Amino acid sequence: MCDNPNCKSDRIAFINGKTSDLCQFQYKDIDTDGYVPNGIVIGEGGWGDYINFHFCLDCGKIQGNFPVSDKEVEKAVENC
Repeated sequence: MCDNPNCKSDRIAFINGKTSDLCQFQYKDIDTDGYVPNGIVIGEGGWGDYINFHFCLDCGKIQGNFPVSDKEVEKAVENC
């Protein structure tokens, strides 16, 4: 079921893609090329080469634990 309290749809899709160390991530003054950041929703359980996430086909919300703090982002890109 969708994480969005205004939606609650059961139409949740999953995306999984292999980047082969070719993931670019940009946020504020952080700009990395390499591994997928782990711990900020887009790479959960697929550390390294895999971008994966669930999203709602009705409201478009990416499913996960939000908000993500700047400190969590910094930690996620440490090994990228």
